[in-house]
Amino acid sequence: MKIRYTRAMLNAALDGDLDSVEYIKDGRFGFEVPTSCPDVPSDVLQPRTTWDDKDAYDATADKLAEMFNTNFERYAAGVSASVNEAAPQTV
Repeated sequence: MKIRYTRAMLNAALDGDLDSVEYIKDGRFGFEVPTSCPDVPSDVLQPRTTWDDKDAYDATADKLAEMFNTNFERYAAGVSASVNEAAPQTV
């Protein structure tokens, strides 16, 4: 991602420009992603749309989710159920 887009997103968040935009919930990781942000192309906000090979994106994202979950297993007993339930889901 270009640094100017990262800066624009941070500035928008700090300035409250993302308070009234629409969000899409990421089905794999559970976080909400804005559909628009000043000075950022909307396709950049949805990472899957930036990949030519959507199947490769899905495989890579699933691998990342699995790696996170495997790494987090050592902490699972020490956190609340709600934290464990927020773990990434492979789609």
